[in-house]
Amino acid sequence: MAESTGVSLSDSQDSIQEKTAITVTTKDTPKGSENDPSGENDIENEDAIIVTGADAALHLLPLRDDFDNVLTFRSILLASGLACFQAVMYQIYQYKPTMITIQGTFIVLIAYFLGNAWAKFLPRGDNYEARWRVKGGHGKLPWWILALKFLNNGPWSLKEHSICAITATSASNAAAATTVFAAQDLFYNVPLSAATVILSTISIGLFGYGLCGIMRPIAVWHTEAVYWSTLPTVKTLQGLHWQQVKNSKPLRYFWYAFTGMSLYEIIPAYIFPWLNSVSIPCLAAQKATGSTGAVLNNIFGGSTTNQGLGLFSLSFDWQYITSFQTSLPLKLQLHQAAGLGACFIAMIGIYYGNGWNAKSLPFMSTKMLMTNGTRYPIDDVFPGGVLDEVKLFEYGLPKLTGTFAFAMFMANAAIGALIVHCILFWGKDIRRAYRSAREGRYDDRHHTHMTKHYTEVPWWWYGLILVGSFVLGIIVVTKEHVTLPVWGYVVALIVGIIIAPFSTILYSRYGNGIATNNLSKMLAGLMIPGRPVGNMYFAAWSHNVISNAVNLSNDLKMGEYLKIPPRIMFITQIYGTILGGFINYAVMISIVSGNRALLVDSNGNSSWSGATIQAFNSNATSWALASYLYKTGRQYSLVPIGIVIGGAAVVVHRLFYQFVPKIGTFDVAELNMAQFIQYAGYIPYNQSQTCVLLSWILSGMYVQYYLRNYRPRIFKDYSYLITGAFDGASLTVLFILSFAVFGAGGG
Repeated sequence: MAESTGVSLSDSQDSIQEKTAITVTTKDTPKGSENDPSGENDIENEDAIIVTGADAALHLLPLRDDFDNVLTFRSILLASGLACFQAVMYQIYQYKPTMITIQGTFIVLIAYFLGNAWAKFLPRGDNYEARWRVKGGHGKLPWWILALKFLNNGPWSLKEHSICAITATSASNAAAATTVFAAQDLFYNVPLSAATVILSTISIGLFGYGLCGIMRPIAVWHTEAVYWSTLPTVKTLQGLHWQQVKNSKPLRYFWYAFTGMSLYEIIPAYIFPWLNSVSIPCLAAQKATGSTGAVLNNIFGGSTTNQGLGLFSLSFDWQYITSFQTSLPLKLQLHQAAGLGACFIAMIGIYYGNGWNAKSLPFMSTKMLMTNGTRYPIDDVFPGGVLDEVKLFEYGLPKLTGTFAFAMFMANAAIGALIVHCILFWGKDIRRAYRSAREGRYDDRHHTHMTKHYTEVPWWWYGLILVGSFVLGIIVVTKEHVTLPVWGYVVALIVGIIIAPFSTILYSRYGNGIATNNLSKMLAGLMIPGRPVGNMYFAAWSHNVISNAVNLSNDLKMGEYLKIPPRIMFITQIYGTILGGFINYAVMISIVSGNRALLVDSNGNSSWSGATIQAFNSNATSWALASYLYKTGRQYSLVPIGIVIGGAAVVVHRLFYQFVPKIGTFDVAELNMAQFIQYAGYIPYNQSQTCVLLSWILSGMYVQYYLRNYRPRIFKDYSYLITGAFDGASLTVLFILSFAVFGAGGG
C-alpha cells in the first residue's frame, strides 16, 4: 500500500512519539498566533505528507486557541434554534418521498450567517463600552451596557459557532431511533405514549453518551483517533473565522467553490438527473433483450436501487459523492476499492453459480420473498405483530436472494473481524492509552493543550449518565407495553457495551465504522422470536446506542480540535440530546397522526411517504423468523456463523504478521480485515445506487493519493475546505429544490 511509510496502527506508542519528534525537527517553521507568539505549539510544514493521525495533529489541524467566549446568550439561543431545526428536518424527511441528510457544512453555514447577522445588526455591547470609556467612563459599567453585552457581546466567534453545530448534531441523533415508535404506532395495535417515546429516546442517547465518556482515552484523547470524515467541517469552521476573503486565497476559493457547486447542482439534481448515472455499457446495449439484456443489466445497471452492480458507471452528482468519501484516509480508500471489487466477483459467482438457489429469485433484493420471487405476505404471517404459526405453515418459510444472504453473512463476519482485530492488533495500545490517561500523559498535542488550559469532566459524571439512562430504560420496558422483557433490555445494552468501543475505535482511526444493526436484529430474533416490536426495541438499545456513542465521540473530538472547554461540551451535548428527544416526539406524533392513511399506504403521495417506515417494519418482522431461518440445519445457517469466520480470518492475519511483519516496504499490520470484509459484502445490504461507487473510488483516490502525496500544500490548505464548500452548496440547493419542486412543502 502507498501508506507503508506511515506508522502501523499496531506499532507501539513509543514509535509514534519517535516519528512525531523526527517530523517536528525537519523543515518545520514555527508559526505563532497572538496567544502563542513563540510558535512553540503551532508546528507547520507546508510540504509534509499527512499519513497518520500524528501527522494530521501536527500539520493539518492548528493548535490555535483564541480563548474566546463559548456560552453566550446568542450562542445558546441559536444553538437551541438550530438544534430544533435539524431535529425537525431529520424527522420530517423520514416521511418524505425525497430523502436528504442535513449535516456538516450546511448547518455550519446557516449558523455562520445567523451569528454574523446578530453581531452586525443588533447593538453591540463592546462598542458601547468602548464609547463610554472614551467619554471618560470608569468603574462599574452602567446596567444598560451590561444588558447589551449580555445580548450581543461582540464579534461572532469560532467557539460560539462551533457549539451551535455540535448541539444541533446531538439533537438530530434521535431521529433514527424514533422509527421504532412510528412503526409501532402505524402497524401494530400496541399502545404508544409520550413517556415511551421521550424516555426511550433520551435513554438511548444518554447511554451512548455515557459510553463515549468512558471511552475517551481511546476514542477522543488518542492521537490516532482523528475522525477523518469530520475534518471538512472543522476546516470550514476555522477558515470562516481565522481568514478573511480579501487576504486569504483558500477562503476565496471556498466561496468560489460554494457558488460554482450551487449553480451546477441544479443540473444533476433537477434539470438533467441522467448525470447521476452515466453508463456507457448500458447506453451501448439499450436494444439488448432476453437473457442477454438481463445479464447486462445485472452487471452494468445501477441507476436505481437493487438494479445491478453498476460496473463502469459514473455519477456526476456531488450530493451522492460528498466530502465523506474524499476525506477518508488512503488506507480506507484502498480497502474500500479492494472490497468492492471482491463483492462484484462474489455476487456474480453466487448468482450465476446458483448459491442458495439464487437463480430462482431476483439478482438483488432485500425483501423476504416467496419461492416464486413474489413478496412474502408478512402482514398475514404476523397479524397484530405476533407470529401466526398456522399462517407460517400455510405460506412456508420466506426466501432470501443469494446476494442478500451473502451480504448478511459478510456483515456478521465484519463484526467478528472488528472485535478480534481490536484485541489482537490494538489491544496493547488501548491498555497503554488508559494507563497514560491515569498518569496524565497524552500523545495528542491537542488534548495536552486542553488539559493545560481547561478542567476535564470527571469520570463519575459519565457514570451518573449511564446509571440515569439505564433507569429510564427500565421504566419504559416495565411500565410501557413494548414486548421486550427486562432481561432482553439488559442483554441489548450488554451487546452495545461490548461492541461500542470496538466500533468507535475503528471509526475514529479510519473515518468509517462497521454496521452493527444486522447483528442486533438477528440476536433479537433468536432470543425473542415472534416479537417484531420487541426486536425493534432490542435493536434500538444495542445498535442505536452504539451509533450514538460513535457520533458523540466524534463530536467530542471535534470539540478538542476547536478548543471547546470539556465541561461546556458535556453540558451542551446532554442538552442537545434531551432537547432532541422532545422535539422528535412532537414532530413524529404530529406527522403520524395527521397522515396515517398515507404512511400505511405503500405509495403515499407527493408530500408524504411511509416507505422508510414500511421497510423498517418489514425488516423487523422478518428477523422475528430468525429461529426458523438461521438455526443449524436451516438454509441460511451460515449467516450467523459469519461472526466466527470473520474473527478466524483476523487470527490467521495476526499469525501471518507474527512471522512476516513486512512484505518489502509494506507493513502487513496495515491490513484491516474488518474493513475489507465489510466492503466485500457492501452492495446488497446497503441498497445503494451502485452507479456512484466508481465515482467514490476515483474522487477519493484523487484527493487522498494524488493531492496528498504529490500536492501536499494543496491537500492541506484546500482539499477539506473545498469539499466542505461542495457539501454545503449541494445540500443547500437540494434543500431548496425539495420544498420548491420535489413535494416536501406540499402537493
